[in-house]
Amino acid sequence: MKLFDKISYFILTKSIGLYINLMGFLFPQKATKLAYRFFTEPRDGKLDATKIPKILTEAHPETVAFGQHQIQTYTWKGNDHRILLVHGWESNAARWERFIGWLKKSGSTIIALDGPAQGLSSGTEFNIPEYARFVDAIMQKFNPTSIIGHSMGGATCIYYQYTYQNPLLKKMVILGAPSEFMIVLNNYKKTLSLNKKVSRLLEKQIMERFGIDPNEFSGSHFASGFNLKGLIAHDEDDAVVSYNEGKQIAETWKTAEFISTKGLGHSLHDDQLYQRIYHFLFEAD
Repeated sequence: MKLFDKISYFILTKSIGLYINLMGFLFPQKATKLAYRFFTEPRDGKLDATKIPKILTEAHPETVAFGQHQIQTYTWKGNDHRILLVHGWESNAARWERFIGWLKKSGSTIIALDGPAQGLSSGTEFNIPEYARFVDAIMQKFNPTSIIGHSMGGATCIYYQYTYQNPLLKKMVILGAPSEFMIVLNNYKKTLSLNKKVSRLLEKQIMERFGIDPNEFSGSHFASGFNLKGLIAHDEDDAVVSYNEGKQIAETWKTAEFISTKGLGHSLHDDQLYQRIYHFLFEAD
């Protein structure tokens, strides 16, 4: 991010935070609603239906009805072995473009979805429990035995298996995923400089919306009871999610292997890493 962009971003976020803080004294409910909206509403990642990325045009598109939502899926058809790809925050299924070429070599059927309020899927709110509901709907439809998640998508995969305990799922790959929800939340509060009153109201809203105390929302805790095989990769230079969070998940997930990378950043796009994931999925027993 260039210096001018950094300054503009700083001014924008602090201005929003100041407005929410002031509103918190006069109209606390409105302030809470606004703080929650900025926390859960993606500002990037949507797709224009007339300008679909090439990799997605090569797949079979299908819209899956789920309650009031429409979940957009993409399937690269292959054999009976199915893999589900789960992208992260402010992204969409096209983020897997480089990796899909590797997965195709196996002959597997590859399924990717656009998360809530992302890509061509419906909705305005993106959060882990809601995303896990989307994932469950797609898991039930396609019955994949392997799942791969990046960033918030990786955290969603962990929460999904902890919550739904899918017996068909045999292998899980987690890339650059956060572990502790409170770290994500505290970073958001710090970015906007939210005061204590608004922060407490926001935590209460999240607890009511998610049905779980934010302090107890922990990927390392969720994964501690897993028996399925896992592969966790995290880069030492990840500026978005701390490297220690990946290690924290790996320390409690006894049947998972941890891969440490250097210089890949948060995206973790790298052919050598893809090769190791390929080996884990298709060659390792």
